[in-house]
Amino acid sequence: MSKLFARHALLPDGWAGDVLIEWDATGAITAVTPGAPGDGVERVEYALPGMINLHSHSFQRALGGRTEKAGDSKDSFWTWRELMYRFARNITPEHIEAIAAQLFSECLRHGYTSLCEFHYVQRAPNGAMYARPAETAERVIAAARLAGIGMTMLPVLYSYSGFGEKALKPEQQRFKTDAQDVLRIVEALEPLRDAQVEVGVAPHSLRAASVAQIQEVLATLPKARPVHIHIAEQQAEVQQSLDWSGRRPVQWLLENMNVDQRWCLIHATHLDDEEVSGIARSGAVAGLCPTTEANLGDGLFPLEPFLAQGGRFGIGSDSHVSQSAVEELRWLEYGQRLQHQRRNIAVSDSERHVGDFLWQGALRGGALAAGRPVGALAPGHRADVVVLDDDHPNMFGLVLDEVLGSFVFSGNDNLVKDVMVGGQWVVRNQQHVAQQAIAARFKQTLAELREFR
Repeated sequence: MSKLFARHALLPDGWAGDVLIEWDATGAITAVTPGAPGDGVERVEYALPGMINLHSHSFQRALGGRTEKAGDSKDSFWTWRELMYRFARNITPEHIEAIAAQLFSECLRHGYTSLCEFHYVQRAPNGAMYARPAETAERVIAAARLAGIGMTMLPVLYSYSGFGEKALKPEQQRFKTDAQDVLRIVEALEPLRDAQVEVGVAPHSLRAASVAQIQEVLATLPKARPVHIHIAEQQAEVQQSLDWSGRRPVQWLLENMNVDQRWCLIHATHLDDEEVSGIARSGAVAGLCPTTEANLGDGLFPLEPFLAQGGRFGIGSDSHVSQSAVEELRWLEYGQRLQHQRRNIAVSDSERHVGDFLWQGALRGGALAAGRPVGALAPGHRADVVVLDDDHPNMFGLVLDEVLGSFVFSGNDNLVKDVMVGGQWVVRNQQHVAQQAIAARFKQTLAELREFR
């Protein structure tokens, strides 16, 4: 049995004082006791549940900053995608593992303790399946174990280039999977499932997977496993869906699939009022990635009406132009302020502090999306703890209900000091325990990939 004493800990129903957190050898919390003595136990000032990053394409971390040059025409998500395809064609499984480890160490240092990997680089550069069908997914899981982050692996169903089952383009052949391919990968990953790793699935989008394929996969996948899908990210995607089916993407999905709380709808940026209500009623999580959505020019999610109807949300770093949970939450709120020309929008009748509402809401939605017992300092959950740097000037003299507001909205220094995942310290004094070795391997990977320019 291991223990940590927090002068202040964020529990599911809010802040509590003098909290003793205990966990067992498997990394599961066994007891959380407010008002406890802290004699002989490591003490910290502020302890939070670790955040869940619910949407990641880890290989894209190595692309960051390399697409910020204007082309000959108006740039958009679609022109960025062509650059991403060219980058992806030369990545090896070894590169995938090295890039992922670097990303995961960065995510941990900024407060993420779990991550959902929407994994679609499944094939070799020539389009052939690897001898081990889960080769690249296994590499990402290996990187997660090295870095110490919790993982939900989501092998992607990716068969078509557009609505109406259009054939894949040559540059998409590395991503090609049909329903049976995905199920073989899920089966191959089964021995890797444990307290730190879960496996679900991800139909890439309604552009890239048919309803028959999605239903075939879900008929075999265990009922509790998470299901993620890209949906309505771009206005052009909405128009293409209308041309194909007469329905908007989210409208079509809700009419044709049994969407419930195990679903995570990634982006869902462009919605009408009925779609907002439909997602909220379904219990599905809206997976929001504000830094990537801004970087790609996607648009703004209709957060205020969604929250008013009890909608669930979580955050992800997607293409990893940022690895900071704080930045995702900050820009989730700031985007709404810019759109509505008001302040303090992400609140509820019971929680008027924006930072607290955002952190707690993203924990709840992220835990559902991950399909793992995470996101709460409570018995039965993973011992995933973020310790804030109480010596930083931004934290000086705060009353307790100002802590999360200052953490999320004050300055640009990283206020995460220590991070524990599954009862193991993986970040100490803002340094990842394997940071130097991981970074050296990442730099070598970048050098090799730049030879293909």
